[in-house]
Amino acid sequence: MTVIGDAVIIAGIVLLFLSFIPVRMLIRHLPPGATRESWSVLVGIIGLFIAGYITYAALRWQSHETIADMLVPAIFFLTAVFILLVSYLSLQTALSLQRISRLERESITDPLTGMYNRRHLDRRMVEEVERARRYGYPLSIMLFDIDHFKKINDQHGHQLGDVVLKNLARILSGAVRRTDIVARYGGEEILIITPHTELIEAYELADRIRVLVQDSEVADIRTQDGRQPIHVTVSIGVAELHKDMESTRILIELADEALYKAKSEGRNCVIQAKNPEDSS
Repeated sequence: MTVIGDAVIIAGIVLLFLSFIPVRMLIRHLPPGATRESWSVLVGIIGLFIAGYITYAALRWQSHETIADMLVPAIFFLTAVFILLVSYLSLQTALSLQRISRLERESITDPLTGMYNRRHLDRRMVEEVERARRYGYPLSIMLFDIDHFKKINDQHGHQLGDVVLKNLARILSGAVRRTDIVARYGGEEILIITPHTELIEAYELADRIRVLVQDSEVADIRTQDGRQPIHVTVSIGVAELHKDMESTRILIELADEALYKAKSEGRNCVIQAKNPEDSS
């Protein structure tokens, strides 16, 4: 009985030491904040348990002669098993949630630019249009196209073209509000949904972004003369949702027509789509 009691105490101490592993791994995967600090406190509590086990072992070593003497070691052992299982399951739950979050994020983002992809854009467009109609607030969209993007790919290669797209996505995402939705519409075209925004406000925002893009360096190349910065310009079509529009497709078509006009008028400019009611 004495040998069994001592073995149970040693097993409990070993299990508590093992529980440090999943807890520390879990803490590494948590962002800074109260939750991470709470799990750090648990590390200290486990340390106190270990200290208590060791103290008990020193005081009661080889003194477990009856079944009653085995009660405390058994409770210690079961507590250690519980802490190890909770620590391990918490780690697995956190990893599973991270994996699900990553998969969800990958399913709605463009892998090259990090912007939302076309599938997510189509879904959000329907949601935002329905919300704007329900609550009666304005909604506008901006459709961007990089001027002479094919020339960049032909002269410098598609890898540099990818760099241009990535940096342009970063510029656009940083220039809009958090409530705006920036998505890759297709190729070098980018669409931004701007809820609670009338046409004139969207036009002013688009023109500010146009100037920002024009003044920004989006890539560079190495030449014999040294580093050569790459600058691009964008053409932008802006359209506003109207109550008589039957589908989101019409709204996008208006923005696309305005974009086409911007490119035909010399590029590097913003064109507002005409109100369908004005042409009737």
